[in-house]
Amino acid sequence: MAQLNPYKDPLFMLENNVSIDRRLFLQASLSGVAIGASTSLAAETKTHEDLKGEVGITTGSLMRHLTVEPAKGKIRLLDLPKLMRDELDMKVIDLLNETLASMEPTYLDKLRKATENAGCIITNLKMNLDIDMASPDKSNRRAALDEYKRTIDAAERLGCRWVRPLPRPERPDVKLFVDGYRELIDYAQPKGISLLIENFGWMTDDPKIIPKIIKAAGPGLAASPDTGNWTNEARYEGLAEVFPHAVTCDFKANQFDGEGNHTRYDLQRCFQIGWDAGYRGPWCLEHFNTTLDGLIKGFAKLRMMLNEWAGILTSTTNN
Repeated sequence: MAQLNPYKDPLFMLENNVSIDRRLFLQASLSGVAIGASTSLAAETKTHEDLKGEVGITTGSLMRHLTVEPAKGKIRLLDLPKLMRDELDMKVIDLLNETLASMEPTYLDKLRKATENAGCIITNLKMNLDIDMASPDKSNRRAALDEYKRTIDAAERLGCRWVRPLPRPERPDVKLFVDGYRELIDYAQPKGISLLIENFGWMTDDPKIIPKIIKAAGPGLAASPDTGNWTNEARYEGLAEVFPHAVTCDFKANQFDGEGNHTRYDLQRCFQIGWDAGYRGPWCLEHFNTTLDGLIKGFAKLRMMLNEWAGILTSTTNN
């Protein structure tokens, strides 16, 4: 690959505080092959057509930067869609319920309107609730399922197409777990919402469990692989097992070192595993930084990395 003049490389300029308009940076970073470029049958059948090639963010990345009222160095969730379109040229928002300022209908309607006005879409509501839909106690199980249903109602109001219950740390009775999923699938389906399962909690060291649960639960359940939420031993095998069932992905990156490397695990290998499975997006970036400005730069860097890898893989396939 040809070496870039660093002062014509927008990523270098951003990381070294050289003045550059973020919009110009995104235009430069997107000048190569589109991430969605693919003629794979697998890609056609395993992704939502309108989301192929899309890169978005998970709002959990913003936990330390969110505010309800305007504040310097902070952002309201209501202002996020416009920032994503204006500064990152992204439209997909993967929403964590904990980042919502309110669950009241008025607020949810306001957030949906702000999202649509910016040309964005809230695809998923991660239901991070401390409840157990597979509890051995019948009354606790019923209370959990009823609470999830109320949250699904909120997801419908936001225009989501998916919701994701939160797996717990302890391994459940898998039959009760699947039964709980089936009940939520049946509740959500008339609302145009499907269920997701994510490698989290008790599933993080078991590469094969998610495909088994999807098969047991039947239609209405798909995978949402998280590149970070695995043990190191299970990560790459787990992604290879789960990506064929994926409709969205949390592409998680922790901190980069001083040379720009992601040392915790191989991000490019994670991307390639998804690509080889026919997955083409959306890639919802999950990243963390101590400042909002640093976080935005991190999102931009990850977007450029994804584009570069997609260009390499597309070129290899075409050759």
